[in-house]
Amino acid sequence: QVQLVESGGGSVQAGGSLRLSCVASGDTSRRHCMGWFRQDPGKEREGVAGISSVNVVGYSESVKGRFTISKASAKNTMYLIMHNLTLEDTARYYCAARSAYCYRAPLDRDEYDYWGQGTQVTVSS
Repeated sequence: QVQLVESGGGSVQAGGSLRLSCVASGDTSRRHCMGWFRQDPGKEREGVAGISSVNVVGYSESVKGRFTISKASAKNTMYLIMHNLTLEDTARYYCAARSAYCYRAPLDRDEYDYWGQGTQVTVSS
C-alpha cells in the first residue's frame, strides 16, 4: 500500500508559476511509476505528466514545454513545476502511483493503483 499526499496548490495569475509536491509513504521500497493528473468539475481526469520507474518522463501536449515533473527518491517526493500557467490549467491536481514497473509512465488514469486527495490550482486573469 502507498499513501500519497499532495501540496503546493493555490491561486495564481495567468503567466505565473507553482510547484506541486507529492509525498509518498507506506511501501515506497519499489520503484513506482508515478504521475500527475488533473480534473475540472464535469470533466474527465486527464494525465498531464508521468515519471517512470527508471525516471523516463512524459507530458501531455497541453503542458509540454511548460510543466516539469521530477522526483527526489531519497525524500519519497515527486514534484510538478508549472510555468506560464493559463486559465485552462485551473483544476484539482492529483498525484498517482502504480505498483507495476513501467519504462514509460502512462497518462491513462486506469493504469494507476494509488491516488492522493488532490490539491487545487486556480489560475485567474
